[in-house]
Amino acid sequence: MQNIYSLNLRKALIAAACILFTAQLSKAQSVYLPNSYQLYQKFNADIYSVKSSSHTSLRPFLIDSTILHTYDSVMNVGIRERKTWGGRKLFNEHLFDVKDKGYTFYADYITDLQVGRDFNNSKSTNLNTRGFQLGGTVGDKFSFYSSGFENSAKFVSYYNDYVNDHRFIPGQAYARHYNGQPQNSQDWSYVTAILSYSPTQKLNITLGEDKMFIGDGYRSVLLSDFASNMPLLRLTADLGPVRYMIAWAYIQDLRQPPYDTFFGSNPRKWALFHYIDWNISKRVSFGMFNALITPETDDQAKKRGFDANFVNPVLFTSSLGPGGGKDNVFLGFNAKYKILDKTALYGQIMFDRFKGSNFFSGNNADNTNGWQLGIRGADIFKVKRLNYLFEYNTVKPYTYTDTKLIGSYTFYGDALAHPLGANFREVLGILNYSVGRFDFQGQINYAKYGLDATKNDNFGMDITKPFVPSANNTTTVGQGLSTQLYYGEGTVAYILNPKYNLRFELGALYRQEKNAQKDTKNTLITFGLRSSFRNLYHDF
Repeated sequence: MQNIYSLNLRKALIAAACILFTAQLSKAQSVYLPNSYQLYQKFNADIYSVKSSSHTSLRPFLIDSTILHTYDSVMNVGIRERKTWGGRKLFNEHLFDVKDKGYTFYADYITDLQVGRDFNNSKSTNLNTRGFQLGGTVGDKFSFYSSGFENSAKFVSYYNDYVNDHRFIPGQAYARHYNGQPQNSQDWSYVTAILSYSPTQKLNITLGEDKMFIGDGYRSVLLSDFASNMPLLRLTADLGPVRYMIAWAYIQDLRQPPYDTFFGSNPRKWALFHYIDWNISKRVSFGMFNALITPETDDQAKKRGFDANFVNPVLFTSSLGPGGGKDNVFLGFNAKYKILDKTALYGQIMFDRFKGSNFFSGNNADNTNGWQLGIRGADIFKVKRLNYLFEYNTVKPYTYTDTKLIGSYTFYGDALAHPLGANFREVLGILNYSVGRFDFQGQINYAKYGLDATKNDNFGMDITKPFVPSANNTTTVGQGLSTQLYYGEGTVAYILNPKYNLRFELGALYRQEKNAQKDTKNTLITFGLRSSFRNLYHDF
């Protein structure tokens, strides 16, 4: 009888803790949700419901009442009572977890241990990541989050070639090439750090080093999370059915000679982003996007004076001041229509160069742009958390480039929008399913693009090369060395601890890239003990 009372008491305490946690989250409108495609799919039924008026196209999310119930369910999936401290920490809880009336705090040790085999090339791969995540709230208006990773890896060949060419791990950090030469194995570290303050439920101010993503798709032709974490200040305000975001970021370029020893000596540039998302109804939303890239120095490496126009909060007016000629300016639009409950059509268009007089003539460099069209659905066939996405993306050659290399739409040489840069067409499909502690995901991609046959060529795909205006410039998608990419990937994961996504994961990847000069294939099988919520792209 005493054991029954003890068991019921423990259950009551667990329930009370969950109620306290939910109550704190409902008050704290600034709680940060790390951007992870696999994690965010679990909220699709909530945010794409015809009953929801959520702003779905600006990520990372802040946890609000729309996803709060599902978030609580996801963070407690499969949890049962554990008698030992070690059992609770391994399967149920954060390593450190404090919940007080005035504040909360949690911290976890993060690991990514993975081994793999590329059967086409008879080579082994591995990944060894040690890291942490921590977060919490102070009162009901302030929250913080940070994660850090120290990594070493031996990558599959195509990925390693990219790292050696760019000297950068995609979306993460510098590859430490100690002798300055290409490496067969890589070593790097990187950090995310965010301070978030919501003085009211309608306004949020975020400061730190993080990524942003604009759109409802898997890719974005406006702003994606493919590039590295950027130092940023972001303000987000809700005005009735309108959400307005303005962000300033300080970014760098690896491809030009250094001009000082400050901040790692790389040439630097400022980035300004405006985005307005208008929920016309619970089914229809329309967004307007504006980005501006401005170098910190002139061609003689002299720092420019401060241009007050750079902090202009008004959409589309940031490049109209006296410094407009030196800036690279982008305009874009985003739209979504829920054609059925939990099913949405979505699309984007990005304008780089624009000349109305010959906009419809097609093959000219006066007009460079990209666009996206897709459909996504949740709980298909009435199966909870069975989701799909189909998407088409295309970008004309030379889009995102500038006459000056430093003005390109890149950070550390990685694209700020689509990973393929420009001069491509792509179709992709993703199916994922979560049941209990299991996560399943399958993905297929096909892309056609035009590479540069030699280092001296510039057919418009490599957006780190400067654009040289010429009467010979053409913008036929696929021009250059015509190349096809076939990509397929599948993963099966069993979640050990949902609080920091600790899981066993089995993965398989097939990639083929072929053109007149080469035909490379990779068939990779991986297995590992992995954790953290983050997007790491390999499908390029």
